Amino acid sequence: QAQLVESGGGLVQAGDSLRLSCAASGRTFSSYHMAWFRQAPGKEREFVAGITSNGGTEYYADSVKGRFLNSRDNAKNTVYLQMNSLKPEDTAVYYCAASRTTFGANSNEYHYWGQGTQVTVSA
Repeated sequence: QAQLVESGGGLVQAGDSLRLSCAASGRTFSSYHMAWFRQAPGKEREFVAGITSNGGTEYYADSVKGRFLNSRDNAKNTVYLQMNSLKPEDTAVYYCAASRTTFGANSNEYHYWGQGTQVTVSA
């Protein structure tokens, strides 16, 4: 069983950068595909980015493609989301999630979730 803890959120201005981290417990982190989702107030949770268990393939939502970079360090049991050129519409609670079967956009296929970290981007 994996436990996930996100960190790195905060309040920034439009155009700034942030790096989120998601630390996982357990010895089987490297066997999980990982993803980031976000949920803005009044909106449904949406997929942001995913990465395969070995870090070889990444997948991004169109809204963040070219601005966000998803990476992982299996030796540290940590996945990262580097967010550049942030926009006010990126404001949301960001969650990391783990799955043995997917790194795609279907949240129902993720078995473990973190508690989330708030990202607020001011105009």
